[in-house]
Amino acid sequence: IAKLLSIDEGGLEMCMTSRTIVVRGNSTVIPLKLSDANENKHAMAKALYSRCFTWLVDRINSTTNPGTNTQKFIGVLDIFGFENFAHNSFEQLCINFTNEKLHKFFNHYVFALEQAEYEREGVYLALFSMAWVPRMF
Repeated sequence: IAKLLSIDEGGLEMCMTSRTIVVRGNSTVIPLKLSDANENKHAMAKALYSRCFTWLVDRINSTTNPGTNTQKFIGVLDIFGFENFAHNSFEQLCINFTNEKLHKFFNHYVFALEQAEYEREGVYLALFSMAWVPRMF
C-alpha cells in the first residue's frame, strides 16, 4: 500500500502500529494493541475507499457536465426513488447498494418463491417471468 500511495513504508508501518506521546518535549513511542492497530487499518481502508469514490464521482461529473447539458447525466435509482445529494459519499453508495440487494431478495422471495409454492400446491396462476427483476453486479 505504501508503494501505491508513494509514501515511506517504514513510516506507514509506524503510523499503523504505534502512537507517539510528547510530554515536555520528550517523545515516547508506544506500540498499539493488536485491536487498536486493526482499528487503524480499518479507518485507513475506509478513508482510501471514500477518497477513491469521491475522485470517481468528480471525474464522472466533470465528464458529463452536470447542470449544463441535460442530455448527459448519471442517476441512481433505489427502492425509494431518485436521491439528489449535494455530496455523495462512499457510505451512501454502500447504503444504496445494500438497499438494492434487499429489494432484489424481497422481490425474489415474494414473487418467485410464492409462484413456486402455488405450483407445488396446484393453484392456477398465470406464470410470469422474473426477467424484470434487476440483477445486481
